[in-house]
Amino acid sequence: MDQRPLRVAVVGSGPSGIYAAEALTRQTDVEIDVDVLDRLPTPFGLVRYGVAPDHLSIRGIRETLWRLLRDPSVRFLGNVELGTDLTVEELRRHYDAVVYTFGASADRRLGIPGEDLPGSLPATDVVAWYCGHPDAARGAVEEALLTARSAVVVGVGNVALDVGRVLARCGALDHTDMPEHVLSALGSCPVRQIHLLGRRSPAHAAFTTKELRELGKLEGVSVRVDPADLAPHPATDAILASDRAVARNVDVLRGWAEADESGSGPTGVHLRFFTRPVEILGRDRVEGVVVERTALADDGSVVGTGERSVIEAQLVVRSVGYRGVPMVGLPFDSRLNVVPHEQGRVVRDGVAAAGEYVAGWIKRGPSGVIGTNKADAHETVATLLEDATSGALPRAERPGRDAVTDLLAERGVRVFTLDDWRAIDAAEIALGESRGRARTTLATRDALLDAVRATMPAEPIN
Repeated sequence: MDQRPLRVAVVGSGPSGIYAAEALTRQTDVEIDVDVLDRLPTPFGLVRYGVAPDHLSIRGIRETLWRLLRDPSVRFLGNVELGTDLTVEELRRHYDAVVYTFGASADRRLGIPGEDLPGSLPATDVVAWYCGHPDAARGAVEEALLTARSAVVVGVGNVALDVGRVLARCGALDHTDMPEHVLSALGSCPVRQIHLLGRRSPAHAAFTTKELRELGKLEGVSVRVDPADLAPHPATDAILASDRAVARNVDVLRGWAEADESGSGPTGVHLRFFTRPVEILGRDRVEGVVVERTALADDGSVVGTGERSVIEAQLVVRSVGYRGVPMVGLPFDSRLNVVPHEQGRVVRDGVAAAGEYVAGWIKRGPSGVIGTNKADAHETVATLLEDATSGALPRAERPGRDAVTDLLAERGVRVFTLDDWRAIDAAEIALGESRGRARTTLATRDALLDAVRATMPAEPIN
């Protein structure tokens, strides 16, 4: 009988992946070795590249993830892209089980004319840029910001709030770990009017009260809400009566709508509900957005009223959700944009496949908060362990644990390890301290690799 530890690969080092690794290594029923693979050189996924840099307490969660990743049974293999550097089939040959946690990285589209004009960007691009993602579309974002006096952010979730808040704060972000080029671009950004659009009522908005209140505390920023958007309606009254969180949001909005002044300063943030974009105007770049006033029908559905107007804007940011994308070698539900599964087991041709599992957004869709991923990952790991203890998980003869890294080396893939992350972490802290900040994010693959090389022993001189 094979007495070696069960070998598990976790694809993705965001919260879902690291929480899965934690659940695997902290149980005592089955001895397990875990390799956490990520296509980026650095770990932590959306905690590093998705949480707004001015939310320092939330970004601090990566310290918890970092501790979990240091378990002696866990290896981090960064800069390894599944489907390019390794195939799904090759991964399955090297490991007894694979947990896919690669998330939902693409944006949803509006499907309106003018959406692809220069100056119209998905929130995924803007967030990646200001967080220092090495694959960020820096040129497109900075060109769009260069002459934008007015911005329209389509969406009323926390990501839309993050984008709106970052644009409103512009030159007041020096305390964050943003890359220097991001701070420079935001510091010279001329945006002074920001419109956040929601096609439904305030009671249907998806933001949390804490993030919403932050807007009213920004120095030099005025927040505006149309009192008409808060008019009673049977559909919204029912939501307010049953959901305290929604009621708190509406109370905040009502306070802004009723106040003569909600903050003061040169920058205005306009929260506009019952408003949907129908066309983005412009010849060579964004010049404005045609919006239609909407209303709630008796059943709570949204209907257009035919009343249209134009918002002058030079920047449009689409923040209407993330979606999963297919991975070559894995089944994919194109309707739900997830990998089909049963209790976390990947379903192939209608049959649950022991040995392949999913967790996180690629399992359930882009929903919940960071903590939601912990329960989700633990649920999937419980299924995996059930298969391992019941004998349903195949324990075929596998190549040695180093075989996968040897294969990657043969293919010229520069794998980043936890030691490499330590070097990057130290370099970012040192760079930040040199600028009077706690950290400055290194935003290119070359810069990340240079930080690692700086800690390597010098080559001997012959």
